Amino acid sequence: MLLIFGEHLSRNSLLPTLATRVDGSSSPIASSAFSLLQKLDEQLCRALGCVDRSLSDFAAWKITSVTLSPESTREGLKNVLNQSVLQVEIQNRLALPVLFPNLEISLTDAEELEIKTIRFTPQEWLPSAWQESHPDFLRQGSPSGAMFSSELPISLPQNAAGYRVRIFYPEK
Repeated sequence: MLLIFGEHLSRNSLLPTLATRVDGSSSPIASSAFSLLQKLDEQLCRALGCVDRSLSDFAAWKITSVTLSPESTREGLKNVLNQSVLQVEIQNRLALPVLFPNLEISLTDAEELEIKTIRFTPQEWLPSAWQESHPDFLRQGSPSGAMFSSELPISLPQNAAGYRVRIFYPEK
């Protein structure tokens, strides 16, 4: 009984620590055990009450694809503003809801020196249709296993030769 009550008191740190990945990288035994733990936790929450909080865990996110391409291939080098589109696809791999991270794009020159950093908040990179259908998305976070694709217009400096994309949670 003490063990069950202890799980209930430490659930907000215990569940994220034990959560498995939904992308197939967790063993079937661990996934089954975590599923049972979630069912037990749900029953305890119904009986004792719980505060459900989404967690912020950048390790839960996987950037599955990133492509940077000119906005219009016909314009090519004639485009003075050097407008481009960054296509990003990321997934919440954790078997729990996770708060949405910010995206950061670091543009580099030919010597791989950073020349510009562009940051996007979840409100800027999440598709607007998804935001409209999930009005409480900033508090609720991303559903387990959810995949998000975005096309973000950016202006590239003329000497841009490379880029890196990362996710991060701003310090509070």
